[in-house]
Amino acid sequence: MHVGGLAHIHLNKQFGRRDKAMLFFSLFSMVYSYRIVGSSFYALHAVFPGLDWDLTIRLEYFTLFSSVFFFSQYIRHLYPQDVLKPLGKLISLFCLLMAITPVVTPTIFFTQIINPFLFGMFFCFCYAIFVFIKAFIKKRPGAEYALISIAVLMLVLSVINLEYFGYIIPSRALIFAGYIIFFFLQSLILSFRFAYTLEKARNQAEQGLKAKSEFLATMSHEIRTPLNSVIGMSHLMLKNNPRKDQKEQLDVLLFSAGNLLSIVNNILDFSKIEAGRIIFERIEMDIENILQNIVSGSKSSVGEKGIELNLKLPEKRLPKVTGDPTRLTQVIRNLLGNAIKFTEAGEVTIEIVVEEQTDDSIALTFKIKDTGIGISKEKQALIFEQFTQADSSTSRSFGGTGLGLAISKKILELQGSTLHVASQPGEGSTFYFTQIFAIDKTPAITIVKTSNQSHKNSNKGLTGIHILLVEDNHINVLVAKSFLEGWGAIIEVAGNGQEALNKLDINRHKMVLMDMHMPVMDGYEATRKIREKGITVPIIALTASMPNEVAEEIKGLEIDGMVLKPFIPDELYKVVLHFSMLDENITV
Repeated sequence: MHVGGLAHIHLNKQFGRRDKAMLFFSLFSMVYSYRIVGSSFYALHAVFPGLDWDLTIRLEYFTLFSSVFFFSQYIRHLYPQDVLKPLGKLISLFCLLMAITPVVTPTIFFTQIINPFLFGMFFCFCYAIFVFIKAFIKKRPGAEYALISIAVLMLVLSVINLEYFGYIIPSRALIFAGYIIFFFLQSLILSFRFAYTLEKARNQAEQGLKAKSEFLATMSHEIRTPLNSVIGMSHLMLKNNPRKDQKEQLDVLLFSAGNLLSIVNNILDFSKIEAGRIIFERIEMDIENILQNIVSGSKSSVGEKGIELNLKLPEKRLPKVTGDPTRLTQVIRNLLGNAIKFTEAGEVTIEIVVEEQTDDSIALTFKIKDTGIGISKEKQALIFEQFTQADSSTSRSFGGTGLGLAISKKILELQGSTLHVASQPGEGSTFYFTQIFAIDKTPAITIVKTSNQSHKNSNKGLTGIHILLVEDNHINVLVAKSFLEGWGAIIEVAGNGQEALNKLDINRHKMVLMDMHMPVMDGYEATRKIREKGITVPIIALTASMPNEVAEEIKGLEIDGMVLKPFIPDELYKVVLHFSMLDENITV
C-alpha cells in the first residue's frame, strides 16, 4: 500500500471516529446561528411573525445555553493535552444543566437564571483563554488564531451584554463584523489542524513503510543466508559425480531453492515499488545478448516439459542501447517463466519487433507467446493485480505468489511503457510491451576472451591466487572455500572485519572476498579501514542484500565488485577470475 493510502486510512480514523472537535464546532455554529438570526427582533421573527412566543423564548434560551456547552466541548477536544480535566468536566456539566433547563422547566424558571449563566459563561471563556495560552506556549497548531478569536468573541459578547443591561446601543455592523472575524479565525484553526494531522499521518505512513522495507530487507538477508548454504552445498554435491538418482534429487533441491529465492526477490521488489524506492540504471546494454542468455538459462525448464523455446530476432542486428539491463531481464524472465509454467505442450516464443528507429532512439516491441492454457477476457485485467491469479485453482496447480505480472507491469509503467495481453482460453497467450531506448553511441570496446576461456577450460583458472575470505557463517565458508580451492585458489579465512584487518597481507593476498554483515566489525567498516591504510587490493563484497539496498552504504568505499548470496558458482568464478586477471595485467 502506498503512502497516500496509509495516510488516508489514518485521516479516516482521526476525523471519522476520534476527533470530535469539528463535530462540536459545527454544533456550536449551528445553534449559535440562531442567536444571530433568530433572537430579539432579527430576521427570523420578520419572516415568521406568527411564531408561538413560548417556543421562541425556549429556542432563544436553549441556543444560548447549549452554544456555550458545545463551545466548552470544542475546547476540550481541540487541545486535549492542555485542558484541566476536572475543571473542564465541571464547566461542561454546568453548561449541560443550563442547556437542559429551557427544555424541561417552566419559562418563569429558566428566564430567571440568566445572570448566573452569564457569570458561568464569563468563567468558561476565561478558562478557554487559559487553555489557548497554554496551547500557544506549547506551539499547538492554530493556537495563536484561537487566542485572537476568543478575544474577539468575548468582546462581541461583552458588547451584547452591555446592550442587554441597557448601558450602550452598539452598532449592528460592528457586532456582525466581530462574528465574521471569529468564525474566520476558527476556520483557520481547523484548517491548520487538518493540515497538521495530514502531515502527521503522512509521516507515520512513511515511517511505517520504512519500517516495513527495513523488515523485508532484514528478512531477505536472513533467508538468503541459509539459501546460500543450500544452493552452494547442492552445487558441491553435484560436482562429486553423484549417482543418477542422487543427481535427480539434487536438481529438485536446486530447483526448489531457486523458486524460494525468486519468491523472496518478488516480495522485496514489490515492497520497493510501493515505497517508491526502485531506481533505474541507464547503462549500455546489448538486448540480443540479454535475450540469448535468458533463453539459454531457460532451456532446462522447457526441456523437462518437452516444449520448444524459440527466439525470433530482427534480421538486422540491433544496436547497443542505454537502459536498465537488470530490470529488462527481470521483466522478460517473469513473462517467460509464466509462459513456460502455463504451457504443457507446444512452444514458447520470444520475439522482438522493431517499430521505429532513428539516429538517436529505437522503439522495440517485446512479445512472449505461448500455447498454454490461455486466459478468459474477464480475467485478463485481474492477473495484473498483486497477489492475484486468474483462478484460485491456478496457484494450487502451478504455484506462484501472483506477484510476477504485477511487478513487471509496475516496472514497465515506471519507464513509460505498458504491459498488454492477448489471450483465448485453450489457445495460449501473448504478453507484449513496447519500450523506447536511446541508442548508445559510445565507441565499442573489444573484449578478448581467450585467456578467460583457457582458464575456465582447465577448471584451475585461479591456481596459486591467494584470497582472504572474510565470512562469519561456517557453512558459507565451507561452500565458498570448496569452490575456490577447487579452482586452484589458496584460501585464508577471517571470521569478522577486525580479524580480516589483522590477517590481510598485501604481499600475499591478491583479493579480499568480504561479507558485509558480520559481528565485531562488519564489512563496511573493515573496507573503510583497509582503504584508509592506502591498500588497493581488490575487495569483492559478498552480500545477501540486493545491490540497490546497499548502494548508499557502499558509496565511497571503493568496493571493486559484488557477488550476491546465494551465489551461482559460475558467477563467483567469473568475478574472482576477472579481478585476479587484472592483478596479473592480463587483457580481458
